[in-house]
Amino acid sequence: MQPAEYDAWYRTPRGAWIGEREFRLLRGMLGPRPGESLLDVGCGTGYFSRRFSADSDRRLIGLDIDRASVAYAASHSAEKDSYVCGTAVKLPFRGGTFDLAVSVAALCFVADQRRGIQEILRVAKRRFAIGLLHRRSLLYLQKGRSGGKGAYRGAHWHTESEIRKLFSGLPVADLQVRSAVALPTGGAFAQLMEPLLCSWWPFASFIAVAGNIVPRSG
Repeated sequence: MQPAEYDAWYRTPRGAWIGEREFRLLRGMLGPRPGESLLDVGCGTGYFSRRFSADSDRRLIGLDIDRASVAYAASHSAEKDSYVCGTAVKLPFRGGTFDLAVSVAALCFVADQRRGIQEILRVAKRRFAIGLLHRRSLLYLQKGRSGGKGAYRGAHWHTESEIRKLFSGLPVADLQVRSAVALPTGGAFAQLMEPLLCSWWPFASFIAVAGNIVPRSG
C-alpha cells in the first residue's frame, strides 16, 4: 500500500473515528505537558505525529523504517517537526533525549518487541504510551487470523497478559493497560456503544499500555 493511500484511510468516516479514538486514548494515558519533547516510533505516514504536534508547541520527531512513509510524513507536517529513517530496535538517539515516547501499532511488526520497548524506555525520560493490536478482539477474527489481511498482514496481536510479561523486569512504574474501538465497524451503532462497551468489554481492538519511566541509577 502506498503512503498516500494508507494515510487517506484516516480521512474516511470509519478511519477518522478509529484514529480519533486511538489518539484520545493514547494522549490521555501519556499525559503530555506543555513544551515536552516527543518521539513517535514507527510513525508511518505521520498521522499520529501530526495529532500530537498540533496538540502543543512541542519538539516532535517521527521515526520509521520505511523511507517513502518518512518522506510523506515530512511533506505533510508542520515545519517544526522532523522525521528520520531508523529501526525501532536500535533508535539513533542518546538515552533520555526525549521527555516522552509514543508508538502506535508499530511494534506489532517488530520481531524483537521487548528490545523495541527497551529502546523506547532508553531514549525517553518521563513517560511512554504504546498502542498494540488486541488478539482477543472482533478485529482479530476479521483481519488477523492466518497471517493477517491487508495492512494487518504479518502483524503480531497481543493479549493483556502477554503485554504485561513484555514489561516484566523493565524500569517502569504505574503500568496501565486500557483499550478502545470495541466494535471495529466504526458505524453509528459502534460509536454510540463505544463508551459503554469499553468500560467492561474485554475484546476491544486497540490495546494501549503506558507508564512512567524509572530513572536508571548512574
